[in-house]
Amino acid sequence: MLPFWIALQFLSSLPIRLPGMPQPEELGRSLLFYPLVGLLFGLLLWGCHALLGGTPLLVHAALLLTVWVLLSGGLHLDGLADSADAWLGGFGDRERTLSIMKDPRSGPIAVVTLVLLLLLKFTALVAVIQQQQGWALLLPPLIGRAALLGLFLCTPYVRAGGLGQALADHLPRLAGRQVLGLSVLACLLLGGYSGLWAVLLAVVVFFWLRHLMMKRLGGTTGDTAGALLELLETVVLLGLVVF
Repeated sequence: MLPFWIALQFLSSLPIRLPGMPQPEELGRSLLFYPLVGLLFGLLLWGCHALLGGTPLLVHAALLLTVWVLLSGGLHLDGLADSADAWLGGFGDRERTLSIMKDPRSGPIAVVTLVLLLLLKFTALVAVIQQQQGWALLLPPLIGRAALLGLFLCTPYVRAGGLGQALADHLPRLAGRQVLGLSVLACLLLGGYSGLWAVLLAVVVFFWLRHLMMKRLGGTTGDTAGALLELLETVVLLGLVVF
């Protein structure tokens, strides 16, 4: 179960303490548990939604969004901000884009991107509450983290060394594809036809974003992976409440 605890420590702000520095093989296997961590997040959000029943609508949605952000410690939002800055400031150049992503400072485009994404999530959560679709909170975190597994399965990692390289190099490929299949099945069991729609929508957006990464960088980085997760979560949540 160590790979699961590694995944939970890396993807969440929960107080998880590992006994020591994980081996590269354990880091690679931890990717197999990313969808399970996503399902856990969804269950926690669904539980918070149930506990907040009767709370004024906008407060209810704001508290849910706050819990959602705090669960991951803003890790993937940081990746989205860095990617937004780099995509605009990189002017189509690979090395310049990679260099900007390493800069810890956030420019105006990063701030605007984060505000817009959080606004979209907030309004979608308002719709979830109004439409009494609490189950819809289960799918976006699950699909978003399953997408990280899918990204590392089919996309080169372009920064040598570091955690991302260990994940990419030691990911069990066959087991990874099997976990993706189980993740799709879980979405269908949880959401029925809506779950199928959410998966299809996520697949289309996933391959579009992957195409952009391949065209600009020739692969992915930790920042673009985080951006992918945040964008997919938002698109899936919007898709479930709009369609």
